[in-house]
Amino acid sequence: MTAAAEHEPAAQAGCWCCGRILPEHELVRLGEHPEVGLCLRCATWAKRQAVARYHEQHQSLPGQLLHGIDTVRNRVIERGWHERGLLGAVLRRVDRYLP
Repeated sequence: MTAAAEHEPAAQAGCWCCGRILPEHELVRLGEHPEVGLCLRCATWAKRQAVARYHEQHQSLPGQLLHGIDTVRNRVIERGWHERGLLGAVLRRVDRYLP
C-alpha cells in the first residue's frame, strides 16, 4: 500500500434533492434504489411530505393536528420569522421537536 492510497479522501456523492456534495456517511440511501442518496435535511423534508400526504388520504384527528402545525410552519417561513434573531432561534428550535 502506498502513502497516497492511505490518505485518500472519503468518497463523496451528491444529494439527489438539493444537489449538495457530501461525504457518503451523511447520505440516506433508498432501499430498492441505492443509487439515490438524500442528505439528512432533504430526508427530513421528504418524511414530512410523506406524512402529510398519508394524512390527507386517511382523515383522522392526529392528521388534522399535523395539518394545522404545517400551516403555521408554512406561514412562519413565508413571513421570514425563522430568520429573525432570537425569535428565529426559538422557532427553529421548536421546529426540531415538531412532527
